[in-house]
Amino acid sequence: MPELDGKVAVVTGASTGIGRAVARELLRRGAAVVIAARSRERVEEAAAALGCTGVVADVTRAEDVARLIDGTIETHGGIDVLVANAGVYVGGDLWESDPEALDRLLTTNVNGVVRTVRAVLPHLLERGEGDILVTSSVSGHQAIHWEPVYSASKHALQAFVHTMRRQLIGTGVRIGAIAPGIVLNDLWGVSDPSEIDDKVARGEGIRSEDVADAAAYMLTRPRHVTIRDLVILPREQPI
Repeated sequence: MPELDGKVAVVTGASTGIGRAVARELLRRGAAVVIAARSRERVEEAAAALGCTGVVADVTRAEDVARLIDGTIETHGGIDVLVANAGVYVGGDLWESDPEALDRLLTTNVNGVVRTVRAVLPHLLERGEGDILVTSSVSGHQAIHWEPVYSASKHALQAFVHTMRRQLIGTGVRIGAIAPGIVLNDLWGVSDPSEIDDKVARGEGIRSEDVADAAAYMLTRPRHVTIRDLVILPREQPI
């Protein structure tokens, strides 16, 4: 299986959860990894624990994204992999939701991904090779009624990935989306290790590390192979 020695990867939303697990897995496979997140305290703690570079960056801010991408290229000589993972969650009935929270969700989950991908593409196109992996959700593959705006944001990401894949034909740059179901991490309010173990044993949830393993699989396929979509669910998720 191809590994990632000598590759440089940027992972957004990587201070906790899926992003942190993906960063750890890419490091294990030999990549140099730059992680980014909005919280200085969290990103510095994660970078120290992982042994990689951490950058404070809000993907909804153009200047932050430019500093992240340009700084990585300057420091490491290039970027081979972008994992656009930063995202937030709001569920529940629409009429009871905070409009400001919904705006933040759409700005982060959709605009933030588009902005980050747009920033890295000129560099990847110039190199004629690279990988972009977007963290989507099973909510992007079917409309889930208890999270209407979150589901809408992930449907938008699916459309973005599918159209970008076709725009990038002939460039050497691959793009794909990984779409998890229930992941037992902070985003879903689950942090107790015993609770995670119990739910995993019952097939009611998956770990961030399961998603990271699948993400690494996508990124390490031979260059003639693109995995456009990978949906990863716990065995017992009834959707």
